[in-house]
Amino acid sequence: MTALLSVQGLTAGYGGMPIIEGVDLDVEENAVAVIIGPNGAGKSTLLKSIFALTKIAGGTIAMAGRDITGLATAALVPIGISAVPQNRNVFPNLTVAENLDIGTYAAPPRDRARTEANILALFPDLRAKLGQPAGELSGGQRQMVAIGRALMSEPRLLLLDEPTAGLSPAYLEKIFDLILDVRKTGVTILMVEQNARQALRIADRAHVLVNGRNFISGSGAELLANDNVRRSFLGGGEAA
Repeated sequence: MTALLSVQGLTAGYGGMPIIEGVDLDVEENAVAVIIGPNGAGKSTLLKSIFALTKIAGGTIAMAGRDITGLATAALVPIGISAVPQNRNVFPNLTVAENLDIGTYAAPPRDRARTEANILALFPDLRAKLGQPAGELSGGQRQMVAIGRALMSEPRLLLLDEPTAGLSPAYLEKIFDLILDVRKTGVTILMVEQNARQALRIADRAHVLVNGRNFISGSGAELLANDNVRRSFLGGGEAA
């Protein structure tokens, strides 16, 4: 089976020394794929490189068999890639409805009203807040707005950078559940996540980066059961 996203030998950074070197990663269609690893491992840099936000020094990125290496971010959205950054991922002074509308600019959906209705069905907490400034929402609700905005372009692939960062424990679990709900709509998900144990529990495929390089890959269940992964990246203990 051809991967929806295929990263081969990717070396990239922000000028000067590369942050990631020779990274390989495949994401199958309609899967949840997770990137974990220690701080400074290059996880977010890998995600940003896929979304054309770094300087690529080597390797290739392909989407559905098409080489997209070097394409600008604005060209990636119309071919089916959307991203939610970790920080500053909503426009706080704009309403929830206006934030969602911004998600249509680069790649207008076929039926805007239906797409928005589908997103509000996924995130019913937002339905009563469409006229409220996004900056007034809780952290978990802002994350829903950010993901909802990214889904307005009807992507095939959704990139999520630390979607549970800074959230309360209650919203942390809710966001993980919502990610699975998004996958059920046919959207493939690749995410970077610091809550590694929880992320591996929902991952079809997972990749550990260390010092900007591939360390180990496998299914979420395989990495949860791997003694080395548990000791080094999950705080020890038994797989649960």
